[in-house]
Amino acid sequence: MFARSADFAEALRLLAEPETHVLAGGTDVFPAAGERPLTGRYVDVTALPALRAIKPEGDRLRIGAAVTFTDIVKANLPPALAALQAAAREVGGVQIQNRGTIAGNLCNASPAADGVPPLLILDAEVELASIRRTRRLPLGDFIAGNRRTARARDEIMTAILVPHPPPTARSTFLKLGARRYLVISIAMVAVLLDSVDGMVRDARVAVGACSAAAKRLPDVEQQLIGASASAGLGDRIGSEHLAALSPIDDLRASAAYRRDAALMLIRRAIALCLDQKAGGIC
Repeated sequence: MFARSADFAEALRLLAEPETHVLAGGTDVFPAAGERPLTGRYVDVTALPALRAIKPEGDRLRIGAAVTFTDIVKANLPPALAALQAAAREVGGVQIQNRGTIAGNLCNASPAADGVPPLLILDAEVELASIRRTRRLPLGDFIAGNRRTARARDEIMTAILVPHPPPTARSTFLKLGARRYLVISIAMVAVLLDSVDGMVRDARVAVGACSAAAKRLPDVEQQLIGASASAGLGDRIGSEHLAALSPIDDLRASAAYRRDAALMLIRRAIALCLDQKAGGIC
């Protein structure tokens, strides 16, 4: 059964019923089903206007859960969100970007989900709603592992909340795969640098596809904070600073290759952030 409501309260009531699921872009739901018919009830949330907006909300930017990757690419966002926009351009092809939603990418919880590392470096929170309550939690706590999240069955992710970054912050996103597009990543990296008066005031680094869930790397960040924001900054990072990663061997790459690739991407992303700060093109 399929239901599409423009009333938020009604959508929550439907989701409280057994065997009911959320449907937005459908770019994960239908491929996962394969040749099997969908069972249960699916509630399409794309008609809920509040879930399609990107707007300031107090000290945060509110990104509606049903915002598509194309919406993100076209939005007028501050430089610190450049990594998120770059990741949005890498999700599948244009057709997938037009349909796929940011919340769907997070709720799918793939270790290689493109949207996760850029949101981790933005200290993003997710907002979840049900007829029982509305709650918020950090993105890093929401994603519990490979294909596992903290979302209860009757909850809708309503928004991603990003604290307003300082205007001096810059970010970038890089991924490595067997080809440019339509590929599951071997490794991906998001880096944010905030440098003032030639010194790195803040640094945030997240790596995806190299652990059961994408994660921030505090050891890498500590090597950058307080350092000179100049050429060669990435050389401060060595393989010993990536100990928190737990890459696997699979058909796409070995664990050792993934670790080396993550280090290369981190160094390259740092250089690109510095280039943005200097007025270069990323």
